[in-house]
Amino acid sequence: MPARRGQRQHDDAESGARGEERDYTVRAVERVCSILNLLQESVEGTSLIEVAQETELPKSSAFRYLWTLEAHRYVERDAASGLYRLGLGFVGMQSRHLEVLRERARPWLEKLRDEFGETVNLAILDGDHVVYLDVVESRKQVRFAAARGSREALLATALGRAIVSRFTDERVHDVAHHAGEPVLETEVLLAELAETRRRGYVIGDDEDSRYVCAPLPGTRLPVAIGVAGPAARFSPADAEKAAARLLEVTREIATGPIPEQRTSVPPRME
Repeated sequence: MPARRGQRQHDDAESGARGEERDYTVRAVERVCSILNLLQESVEGTSLIEVAQETELPKSSAFRYLWTLEAHRYVERDAASGLYRLGLGFVGMQSRHLEVLRERARPWLEKLRDEFGETVNLAILDGDHVVYLDVVESRKQVRFAAARGSREALLATALGRAIVSRFTDERVHDVAHHAGEPVLETEVLLAELAETRRRGYVIGDDEDSRYVCAPLPGTRLPVAIGVAGPAARFSPADAEKAAARLLEVTREIATGPIPEQRTSVPPRME
């Protein structure tokens, strides 16, 4: 006698209770996700061959995926280079996603500013530049701060090098070549990035400033957070303390709860 509907539901429930798992993966969707992840991580754009290799598809099949995504404006192709990039279909979603990230990070940025008294920045990769998503300025009269929305060359900033530290060496070579970096300086950069990967942060100084920056872990978003201040006030020891705290904060932003917003009256500027 065929099992009744109720009996089948009961059997399905017992099957789930026994820990049996079913694979509902759709291979075509997985490939689309792989393509979009690859394009998201690309600085200059991605070739058809790279997409085919990433998805383990013949070039003709990879092209059909890209053509379909392009038809829906999620992918765009540069006519001159033939390279593919994320298209305008993502602009609205990306803008909201970045706003959520900024809202989530803001309390932590303020906590870092209050702990160390220096400016804290949140930046994201945009082509061969970094864009400042948020800036929490030091309350001190002498301070270093960029404007929210401003752009700087990727390799010219510690924030940019923190983001690049998550790239493969091959991709770093491509970025450096595109930026016109000499080969020798690229090798120095690769050595610096190897140390950054080991420590988890970039730390350094120039004539009048000192900074420490770390990429956001546990996410594909090419984002970094940095603390910067005058070298005369923000000492190497301060930077090391800030680095340790920065690693904690980036992990919290990626995985932890959002701290409560401060509502107290801010102190007067020094």
